[in-house]
Amino acid sequence: MTARAFIVGLAGLTPTSDERDFIRDARPWGFILFKRNINTPTQVSALIASLRDEAGWKAPVLIDQEGGRVQRLGPPHWPVYPPGARYGELYDRDPEAGLAAARLGGQLIASDLTPLGIDVDCLPIADVPVPGGDPVIGDRAYGTQPGKVAAIAGAIAQGLQKGGVLPVLKHLPGHGRAAADSHKRLPVVEAGRAELEASDFAAFRPLNALSLGMTAHVVFSAIDPVAPATTSVTMVREVIRGFIGFKGLLMSDDVSMGALSGTIAERCRAAFAATCDVVLHCNGDMREMREVAAEAPILVGEPALRADAALAMRSEPEQFDVEAARKVFMQMIAGERVGGQRNSDS
Repeated sequence: MTARAFIVGLAGLTPTSDERDFIRDARPWGFILFKRNINTPTQVSALIASLRDEAGWKAPVLIDQEGGRVQRLGPPHWPVYPPGARYGELYDRDPEAGLAAARLGGQLIASDLTPLGIDVDCLPIADVPVPGGDPVIGDRAYGTQPGKVAAIAGAIAQGLQKGGVLPVLKHLPGHGRAAADSHKRLPVVEAGRAELEASDFAAFRPLNALSLGMTAHVVFSAIDPVAPATTSVTMVREVIRGFIGFKGLLMSDDVSMGALSGTIAERCRAAFAATCDVVLHCNGDMREMREVAAEAPILVGEPALRADAALAMRSEPEQFDVEAARKVFMQMIAGERVGGQRNSDS
């Protein structure tokens, strides 16, 4: 199937006739779901089946299912997961136990997603927060040391993959130092390049083999004083592809966010000019979606190879006793004794 280099969100619980026509004509590479698209398991499964039917192939379906504040699936049909900071707290007391909890958490999240047909989770995050950073990251982060953050992020990615779900590494090359919420306005980070490479960027380097990644709408003035990473060819080539060495498919963060300037079409052109492979558009606004589609090229060449390589990593989930694992996970998160050992919070 020949697809165009963009991912879109839909407006509601079922595709409208206009959305169906749009999908058939515009051929997006993938779809992303939000709470507005989610009611019951049966409804979500039917929505995904209809999207793929209109697309004509098993297009990837994404979601932001981190736990904590960022969890699109929730009660009464799906369980609540802890924020990322909880894994960091467990890691501080016992690194092995913290990583085991993160790995199992990823696998359990995947066990919620795969029955619905969702095969991509926008997780893990490798952002390293600093004092004074905007709370948009906050307790979503696993810690403040890049090695620890990378280790926990890698464990969550392993768990997702065991569960048959592709992870998306975000927000390249780092959103933790940003003093503004990029959903609302453009953050500018003024730290020097050496400091960034030792901390913010360093957390992503051990994760550079993951097959999917998402950019940050953040300006790093020491490297590119004007353009955020999403629309900066310097940031993408020198930092994301260069210093970090990320090899996978690179998607923008949502191009409808307040951090970016210009029309939707101009934002898309800038992201593609910066060598993002795919642009992400989330709000379900049909007028904007048409602008995105008009700017999105057919996926060919290296972007197509990266897209194909990512989707080739889709696999059947490993079989495990979900309910038993969930009980163990809750014990881990609570710091209770598991397998003769104790995750102590004391």
